Amino acid sequence: MSSKLPSVLSATDEEIQLLLAAQCHIGTKNCEKHMEPYVWKRRADGIHVINIGKTWEKIVFAARIIAAVENPNDVCVISARPYGQRAVLKFAANTGAQAIAGRFTPGSFTNYITRSFKEPRLIIVTDPRVDHQAIREASYVNIPVIALCDTDASLQFVDVAIPTNNKGKHAIGLIWWLLCREVLRLRGTVPRTSDGWNVMVDMFFYRDPEEGEKEAAEAEKAKALGAAEEEVQPGVSDWEVSAAPQAGALNPSLVQGALDWDAEPATGMDWAAEPTAGTGGAWSADA
Repeated sequence: MSSKLPSVLSATDEEIQLLLAAQCHIGTKNCEKHMEPYVWKRRADGIHVINIGKTWEKIVFAARIIAAVENPNDVCVISARPYGQRAVLKFAANTGAQAIAGRFTPGSFTNYITRSFKEPRLIIVTDPRVDHQAIREASYVNIPVIALCDTDASLQFVDVAIPTNNKGKHAIGLIWWLLCREVLRLRGTVPRTSDGWNVMVDMFFYRDPEEGEKEAAEAEKAKALGAAEEEVQPGVSDWEVSAAPQAGALNPSLVQGALDWDAEPATGMDWAAEPTAGTGGAWSADA
């Protein structure tokens, strides 16, 4: 795999392994005419395989364009696809760009009355098919477009296409992570060493909210169980079986004072008195 890039910008073996592990090279069964130059070959099952070398070249090319924008806030990153929403937010947080994660409000680039109106100098989208509204509006106001494109993506109004698998959450997260790291390297913020940037690629991966809630619930449950074990009542472990009363016998500590036959009866109750005649009581002669 020959690269047209200078040696300092060429992909290392580790980066190629990352792209392969995240399945960035797996395309779809359909292939658009303009995406054919980025396809390496077609598998027996009909899946098109993307050329990883060209993917890396386009990542570096896109990063050079992004780094050339003087004000980082003039770059707008967009993802209506859920798998890319966390990635664009992390990209924006690390590079200073604006992020639109979720539904794109129509008129954001063309209608200045809209509350979400923006005038970016460059936009980057996760999927041209899903983010078509943003690309179309960018074409109206002459905003350049960089897009992560699968083999079935339309390149209409797309200026720079990064050929990659934009269906898988790991592939999307890795491409955004590599793009973010390359931008920071070109700006001089991050040194070009293997351990120069301490942000893990996992931070750009999509996380299911239900899985996060489930993990948090399990952690709280484990914490509660640990606290319950620590709060064992004092002296419980010191109980001895020999101190318990024998089977069939009364526990003196429980009945002490409860049955005191020598105590005087309560005031107003005379057990020795004869029942009064005509009271209708249970001991009267008429009963």
